[in-house]
Amino acid sequence: MLVLLKRDSEEISRQAAQLVAGAVRKKPGLVLGLATGGTMVDVYKHLVQLHKEGSLDFSRVVTFNLDEYLGLPATHSQSFHYFMREHFFSRVNVNPRNIHIPDGTIQGNYDQYCASFEEDIRKAGGIDLQILGIGRNGHIGFNEPTSSLASRTRLKVLSQETMDDNAKSFAPGEERPRCAITMGIGTILEARKIILLATGAAKAAAVAKSIEGPIASAVSASVLQLHPEVTFIVDEQAASQLTQREYYRRVLEMTALLTPDRLS
Repeated sequence: MLVLLKRDSEEISRQAAQLVAGAVRKKPGLVLGLATGGTMVDVYKHLVQLHKEGSLDFSRVVTFNLDEYLGLPATHSQSFHYFMREHFFSRVNVNPRNIHIPDGTIQGNYDQYCASFEEDIRKAGGIDLQILGIGRNGHIGFNEPTSSLASRTRLKVLSQETMDDNAKSFAPGEERPRCAITMGIGTILEARKIILLATGAAKAAAVAKSIEGPIASAVSASVLQLHPEVTFIVDEQAASQLTQREYYRRVLEMTALLTPDRLS
């Protein structure tokens, strides 16, 4: 595990975009796992800028998004389909046939649909690089506390904490989604490389538990401690409860010296 301590969200977004861009340049047909949320907006902004400058080609990239709210059509302003289209897909040259986002409008056989999403990942060769955010309760994707650490893509009931956090995105009186389709923790762990981004004091406890706490289903991101190629990129506020910050800085210095390719 590599922990990159950054000053603010701008530094985080630039670093994350740099890592994604480097991976695409090394493998033009990269299979890229994507996330949504406020932390990701500037990451996509920087990737779009690199594309417009002509230094980044997404034409062969295959994408899989982590999750989608159940019950929201792709045209809903709070759907993750809409988020990805507005912030990324409409601004770069990803082939629409290579875009995979869980369908929030499915009805009926959820298990069959989720199994087909897993099969699409397998047919694509597996995810090369997965980008993650983290919830205040430590969830990744919508793998809420007590999720199985071996879980696969499935229908998941949202916790009250997550629903409360999401409330500000919906109009007063508008019904908020209570469930989502999400990649499972086991699915996420199969990605060859993982980047997790976190900003703000509200994420500090979750970040500390994920990096330095015990591996537990109560904090699904803690399972990333088992992954051989995971990078946490966190700002000063999100890192405020980490006890080993100085050590992480020393590790970063040696990583830059001995394996600089990991930072580009």
